[in-house]
Amino acid sequence: MAETVLLIEDEAKIARTLRLYLEQAGYHVPVVYDGAEAMAAFRTERPDLVILDLMLPHVDGWEICRQIRQSSSVPIIMLTARSEETDRIVGLELGADDYVTKPFSPREVVARVRAVLRRSQGQVQALLRAGDVTVDLDRYTATVGGRPLDLTRYEFLILAALVRDPGRVLTRMQLLDQLGEAAYAGYERVIDQHIKNLRTKLGDDARRPRYIATVYGVGYKFLAPTPTDAQTDA
Repeated sequence: MAETVLLIEDEAKIARTLRLYLEQAGYHVPVVYDGAEAMAAFRTERPDLVILDLMLPHVDGWEICRQIRQSSSVPIIMLTARSEETDRIVGLELGADDYVTKPFSPREVVARVRAVLRRSQGQVQALLRAGDVTVDLDRYTATVGGRPLDLTRYEFLILAALVRDPGRVLTRMQLLDQLGEAAYAGYERVIDQHIKNLRTKLGDDARRPRYIATVYGVGYKFLAPTPTDAQTDA
């Protein structure tokens, strides 16, 4: 089941954009436009994370954050057009987990949602394994069958994203999200070249892939190891 991100934001254009990006990233995103309706939606939706605008009609974000923290430790990311340090401090002291100042990149917000959810759920893994491929996030190294892979930074990040969830299809846009903001100016098809390079270094064949499969018209997935692979690795 998709994780639920409750978006409390009164600016319709911002809400539409964030909802689109978050839904593309695989989240269920109910939206509330008025602070007076926020707590009712929170109780109904039981979200995994709340994105909370501070400047809301009727009930502001600080008060909503205060009310949520009276009964829940759900992660909260605050959004605001105000960048004063005191505002950030107040928000964090009220129990917010992160703070984003407008204007912002919607991809940055998606990345922060992922990071906060991983921290809150204790899902930060330093070592990722799928079949005979291992990715060490702490040491920034990767191996296939015990053989070190000489990867560029972007190749490493793409491989880590694919290995983290074997079998899950990631779109080119989702893979671009892994590369950081510097990559956003490039066209999505730049991912194809990185995948081609990764396949070469893994010793993979695009026509009969063992590791990275193309899902035509969608993106790519890392093939989940077969029982035979698992027995061999063991």
